[in-house]
Amino acid sequence: MKCLRIFSTLRSKPQAFLVLGALFCLAAGLAGLCVGPSSIPLSELWRALTGQSGGTAFAILVHVRLPRVLGALAAGAGLASGGAIIQSVFANPLAGPNIIGVNSGAGLAVALCCALFPAGFWAVPAAAFAGALLSVLGVFLIAKKCGASRMTMVLTGVAASSILGACTDAVMALFPDALAGMAGFRVGGLAGVSFRQVLPACLYILAGFILAMLFSNELDVLSLGDDVAQSLGMRASFVRLAVLMTAALMVGASVSFAGLLGFVGLLVPHICRLFVGGESRLLLPASALFGGALLLFCDLLSRVLFAPYELPVGILLSLLGGPFFLWLLLRRKGGHLHD
Repeated sequence: MKCLRIFSTLRSKPQAFLVLGALFCLAAGLAGLCVGPSSIPLSELWRALTGQSGGTAFAILVHVRLPRVLGALAAGAGLASGGAIIQSVFANPLAGPNIIGVNSGAGLAVALCCALFPAGFWAVPAAAFAGALLSVLGVFLIAKKCGASRMTMVLTGVAASSILGACTDAVMALFPDALAGMAGFRVGGLAGVSFRQVLPACLYILAGFILAMLFSNELDVLSLGDDVAQSLGMRASFVRLAVLMTAALMVGASVSFAGLLGFVGLLVPHICRLFVGGESRLLLPASALFGGALLLFCDLLSRVLFAPYELPVGILLSLLGGPFFLWLLLRRKGGHLHD
C-alpha cells in the first residue's frame, strides 16, 4: 500500500519524479566514483576532486572513474531520450534504437571510420550520427512503403540490424588490426573509456537534447498523426526529419564510445511515461535522468558483482531488457501479438 501511495504521488507531481531522477543520478554517480577494487571514501573523494590530494586515489579518479561515470551518464541519457523521440515519431512502443537498427547503423559507421581513418578520433561521433540517421530513415521509409504497422516496423528493424551487423563483421574481418577492440564494442561497455572519447560525444548529446527540447511541442503534435499535424499548419515531413536527426545525434554519439548497448532506449521511456505521461517537455528530461541513472547503476553492478572480473554492461542490460521486450510483445490479453 505504501508503494502504491508513492506511485500515486509521483504520478500527480511529475516535477517530483524529475527530482527523484536527479537524486538517483547523483547517488549512482557517487557510488561509481567511490566503489570498486580500490574503494575511495567520500572524504578522500572530495579532497581528490578539489586537488587537495594526489597519489593513487587522484590517479584512479581522474584517469579511470570520472570518464567512466561521465560516459555512463551521457550514454544513458542519450540513448533513453533518443528512444523516447523515436517511439513518439513512429507512434510505436517497440521502436527502441537497438530494436529498429539505429544502434547497428551507428556501429557500422564507427567501424568504417576507425578502419579508414584510425587517427580521426574527433570524427567518430559524427560518423556514428550519420550512420544512425541513415539507418532510422531507411527503416522508416521501408516500413512506410510496406505498410507502417507496429510489427512491420519491428520486423524491418530486425532485418536492418542483421544486415548492418553483417556489414560490421565484414569490416572487422577486412581490417583486423585497426578494429582490434571492436568485439567489446559490439557487446557494449564502458571499460577503458577516456575523456578523449567521452567529451566530444557529450557535446553532441547535449546539442541533440537541447534541439529536442526546442521541438518538444512539435513532437507532441506529430505523435497525433500527420493528418492532425497538417491540419494545424505544421510541416510534418520537416519536423519529423528534424526530430529524427536529434535522436540520431544523441544515439550515435552514445554508441560512438559506449558500444552497442541495448534496451536503454526501449525500457526507460516506458517507465517514465507511467509517471509523467507522454508530454515531451517532461518525458525527455525524465528519460535522460533515469537513463543516465540506469546505466550508471548497471555499470557499477557489472564492475562489482564478479570482482575481480568485470562483466560488460551490455550483457547485464540485455538480461534486463530482453524479458521486458517480450512482455511488451505479449501484453495484450491472451498473449496475442498486437499490430
